[in-house]
Amino acid sequence: MQSDSLSNPLLTVTFRVPFDQIAAAHVQPAATQLLNEARARLNAIARDQEERNFDNTMHPLDWLTEPLDYAMGVVRHLEAVATYPELRAAFNAVQPEVSAFYSSIPLQEPLWKAMKAYAATPEAASLAGERRRFLTKTMDSFRRHGAELDPEGKKRLEAIDVELTKLTTKFAENVLDSTNAFELVITEEKQLAGLPPTAIATARASAARKNQEGWRFTLQGPDYVALMTYLDDASIRRREYEAYAVRATEGALDNRGLIVRILELRREKAALLGFANFADLVLEDRMARTGARAMTFLEDLKAKTERRFREENAELLEFRRTLEGPSAPELAPWDVAYYAEKQRGALYDFDEEALRPYFPVERVVAGMFDLVNRLYGIRVTEEAGVPAWDPEVRYYNVHDETGAFIGGFYADWFPRENKRGGAWMDSLITGGPTTDGFQPHLGLICGNLTPPVGGKPALLTHREVETIFHEFGHLLHHLLSRVEIRSLAGTSVAWDFVELPSQIMENWCWERQALDLYARHWETGEPVPEELFAKMKRARTFRAANAQMRQLGFSFIDLLLHVQYSAARDGDPIAYTRNVLQEYSPAPLPPQHAMIAAFTHLFAAPVGYGAGYYSYKWAEVLDADAFTRFRDNGIFSPEIGGEFRAKILSKGDSEDPAELYRSFMGREPDPRALLERSGLA
Repeated sequence: MQSDSLSNPLLTVTFRVPFDQIAAAHVQPAATQLLNEARARLNAIARDQEERNFDNTMHPLDWLTEPLDYAMGVVRHLEAVATYPELRAAFNAVQPEVSAFYSSIPLQEPLWKAMKAYAATPEAASLAGERRRFLTKTMDSFRRHGAELDPEGKKRLEAIDVELTKLTTKFAENVLDSTNAFELVITEEKQLAGLPPTAIATARASAARKNQEGWRFTLQGPDYVALMTYLDDASIRRREYEAYAVRATEGALDNRGLIVRILELRREKAALLGFANFADLVLEDRMARTGARAMTFLEDLKAKTERRFREENAELLEFRRTLEGPSAPELAPWDVAYYAEKQRGALYDFDEEALRPYFPVERVVAGMFDLVNRLYGIRVTEEAGVPAWDPEVRYYNVHDETGAFIGGFYADWFPRENKRGGAWMDSLITGGPTTDGFQPHLGLICGNLTPPVGGKPALLTHREVETIFHEFGHLLHHLLSRVEIRSLAGTSVAWDFVELPSQIMENWCWERQALDLYARHWETGEPVPEELFAKMKRARTFRAANAQMRQLGFSFIDLLLHVQYSAARDGDPIAYTRNVLQEYSPAPLPPQHAMIAAFTHLFAAPVGYGAGYYSYKWAEVLDADAFTRFRDNGIFSPEIGGEFRAKILSKGDSEDPAELYRSFMGREPDPRALLERSGLA
């Protein structure tokens, strides 16, 4: 076995992950060996006949899957950021057995008996703090995952989880492949009219990489947003929009059937476990508790938003007609962002692109590190030469105010065709306080930001800056965790609470003092001019009702699919969700509109954000309210920052999230702060 571990880098948990040594051929042997070792550890806990205590039952359970978590986390990550056919095949080959093992843990009758035996001991009754919470949550989780089902029910539950893993993996692959299958090549320069120089240069570089003439656009975020927002040629905007709107709906990449089957399996799983629907199953352990309460929360926000939503859209059509005459047509979906950008320019004399020279990625990141040093006392420093999965990836170390090493992370900012879209944070190693001292955390942060081009640094939009801050907030939640119990550490919190540490970071993208740390012209070093900053602030709430209704629309279709939808009764999920989304769209959706087929938040993982998309809005209420303490007491206040670190960031799930929030704020959350920030109060 020693020679295997030496030759297979996935078999040993190492802080310096040997990304440069990991190959597809390592995946299957590592999964087989690590599964066998995990089963042996599980059996050891279950058959341990000595007097039950925390150290021989709950502690080994907490660490049961750590080597497997690490290996599969690394492989899953590589499949997301540096995929190739052999790696994808290897990952897909091991997924069913790995998924089946994880699903089987609560279904192991001897293990469940051991836990119940421990729960009945005087020691268990006397537990306090996070150990008490770990026991309670673990017992509840085991029941919710089928521990008390009969043998037939357990067998069916395992089969459901394995099938869900296969189907959701395939869903994500189809989205990636269909996104990559499209390209739009423009060969006449006049057709680029309206596009900013950054977008034109990026498209030229993209074409050159493919040995093509002209300008090449993909369906990746930076390309799509630039075309929709700035390109004068409506026919090209329409082509891009329609291609984006029908991703993963054709041929071998059609996700329609997968959606129906995923929803069927989730509904069956909920029923098997005694829940009315999948939303009630997944929300029982979250702040909302039930699908009905989440729906009520959304309905309340919708009621406070829809009047202004209608007004904004009437104003946009009227604006178009002031430009093109009273007979100008109604807005199509590919027109909305384009005319909205022109309207914003007219109302506020503000062009988003005017900010781009002030946001070179290196300076933004350095300024963000300065900010968290001021707030939380931590120091972030880059280390060169650390192996990674792509030459552009950076690695950083994090030390606390005493100089102690608390963790590290990788940063991968730019799009590649072997990398999935979007932005995300993930953990590779969860450390924390142990009997041997503090074990450091390891994480990563990924984006698909505007890349450097033409000898210039990567110059970001303000929204991209917010994205960096958002994902870094998640990373801080992981890196600053001080929880003894691994299962309760870092971002392992209720999903409607997990976005609080990320979304609150976005507030520092709107404060003058904070911007002066990192918003500097890439050539002159000058800060954002006061006049431009004032325009940016005034434009902040522009079409805020539309932004809110868009998120509410996604949240509603998520809950409706997981609470009410039935394929037998409601038919095609694409048509069903399109009809729902129409109410939240500023323009009539075309009949082929099929965004649900590429909605990876809901369908790219067995649970993911399924029945939980409302969490973004729920946490937005929390973050807007919590930031008022910084706003009123100093946005760099180390005292308030220290409290936020101590009461939120360091606590993981060691206490009820509602209690953590009350501990920081001294009261319940006030939703008015979000409405005021959005200009909707």
